[in-house]
Amino acid sequence: MSAISNRYEFVYLFDVENGNPNGDPDAGNMPRIDPETGHGLVTDVCLKRKIRNFVEIAKGGEEGHNIYVTEKAVLNRNNEMAYKALEIKPEKKKLPKKVEDARKVTRWMCDNFFDVRTFGAVMTTEVNCGQVRGPVQLAFAKSVEPIVPAEVSITRMAVTNEKDLEKERTMGRKHIVPYGLYRAEGFISAHLADGDKGTGFSEEDLTLLWQALMNMFDHDHSAARGKMNARGLIVFKHADKLGNAPAHKLFDAVHISRKNGADGPARAFDDYEVVVDDAAIPSGVQMEVKL
Repeated sequence: MSAISNRYEFVYLFDVENGNPNGDPDAGNMPRIDPETGHGLVTDVCLKRKIRNFVEIAKGGEEGHNIYVTEKAVLNRNNEMAYKALEIKPEKKKLPKKVEDARKVTRWMCDNFFDVRTFGAVMTTEVNCGQVRGPVQLAFAKSVEPIVPAEVSITRMAVTNEKDLEKERTMGRKHIVPYGLYRAEGFISAHLADGDKGTGFSEEDLTLLWQALMNMFDHDHSAARGKMNARGLIVFKHADKLGNAPAHKLFDAVHISRKNGADGPARAFDDYEVVVDDAAIPSGVQMEVKL
């Protein structure tokens, strides 16, 4: 598989209805929020987790599509796989002394783990496989408008301990966002994918990434997250590796606003209008709406 040879940026839209898109463990698992503006936030780590999960479902067991960071993964064990495959003896916390062997170890990790090849990884644990910068990076997603998280009381008819049998029910709470449309922006560097130090992120990997972004919420439903859907994927492809326009100019060409006549709090994607200003996209950049 040949590495990508074009720079990309993309705008990704998704929404949540009566769910918690990304709870903050330091705030009682409330939806993350910008305290100054009231806009909701979803971390890049949260979105990458869903991409990893989709790839594991879609390509699990296929060569080159292992996932490095999985639930309850032991990273040292993953790192040992490279040394065993290459028949190199690892030294604690150190890369192999031979530069060629050190490169082979890191290259093996890139070739065999999709998320290392895509997002990069720091693999300098006790079994050291080096570190790589990934060509694909995501910024925090932010809601288009301020959100008002709600705390909802729930009841459970069962009890945990026998001593509580006389109780009629136990109480609990859920944090939800009644509705929020979120916008995330992403970057893909051909420079970090290609060359001796590149991860080898390929056109096939890129296609899989788009597929994950469009479908990952359909395989991530839970009682806590409510109803979440991918609503838009707008991709900007540059003519070459270096690129033909600053990323912020391309992002600024995508406008999201309330539709005329949509009064009160937004409660559906249909309350919004998404418009791309074609005139603001310079020559050398090709736009494609994938979703």
